[in-house]
Amino acid sequence: MGYIEWTDSLSVGVELFDKQHHKLVDMVNELYDALVSGRTNDVMGEILERLIDYTVEHFRSEEEYFNKYGYPFSKRHKQEHDSLTEEVFSLKEKFFKGDVTISYETMTFLQEWLQKHILESDMDYKAFFNGKGVY
Repeated sequence: MGYIEWTDSLSVGVELFDKQHHKLVDMVNELYDALVSGRTNDVMGEILERLIDYTVEHFRSEEEYFNKYGYPFSKRHKQEHDSLTEEVFSLKEKFFKGDVTISYETMTFLQEWLQKHILESDMDYKAFFNGKGVY
């Protein structure tokens, strides 16, 4: 079992986003496994970089759907994306400067950030997209 276990409760009912969320969960688990097994900062840095890049790609996908289908809460959701992106870019910058290491506290932040975003913010659009025939 990984650090974050994918369950149906994390499904937002849109196949593309569920696949992307699942991949994000896998990447957080990969980073956690690297931490637990004592992998080098270089390895963890590479995983962190991929995780952040994929997060930005995922946010872009959601925002494209928001625009395409006229999601009424897109502005608020995009603001959250921008805030989360700032936080992870700050983490990345501090990590590569040597000001922070990947620690259990960092992993807790990533886990809570991902699960909270999916279970709260992203679940808000589930009924909207499904109502538009997007699954």
